Amino acid sequence: MLIREAAEQDWPRIYPFFSEIVAGGRTYAYPENLSSEEARGYWMKRPPGRTVVAVDGDAVLGSATMGPNRPGRGSHIATGSFMVDPHQQSRGVGRALGNDLLEWARAAGYHGIQFNAVVETNESAVHLWQSLGFRILTTVPEAFDHAEHGLVGLHVMFQRLK
Repeated sequence: MLIREAAEQDWPRIYPFFSEIVAGGRTYAYPENLSSEEARGYWMKRPPGRTVVAVDGDAVLGSATMGPNRPGRGSHIATGSFMVDPHQQSRGVGRALGNDLLEWARAAGYHGIQFNAVVETNESAVHLWQSLGFRILTTVPEAFDHAEHGLVGLHVMFQRLK
């Protein structure tokens, strides 16, 4: 598996799993039924942000976005979002993308990384981020309308880098 910068020609291979994950209603609060162009605007970041893909040959296994969490005086803290193709799970793709974010953020001089909205019922993601050194700062109760569980909390997670 290789992690590399996403190119425009990767988008047609990202969009199908982006759409599937958003439609599932379990992990992301993006609007449903986004066209490919609308979804691209949410996912394909421009500098100082960055979008990467995890690939195995020609197959895109997952993707991540990263960049400053806030502009201006908040830009020393990074953030990221991650999607692994549901048909490619349990291959270490999320961990590889998470490690790429950590390496990138350290090299770019960020002081920390904040995840603003990790759905509390997404136990595999919560476990992964905790195993990579993130901690839950707080949980915003009933902040996410889960397709199966109804209103559930969103964790704010953080890792200090400096």
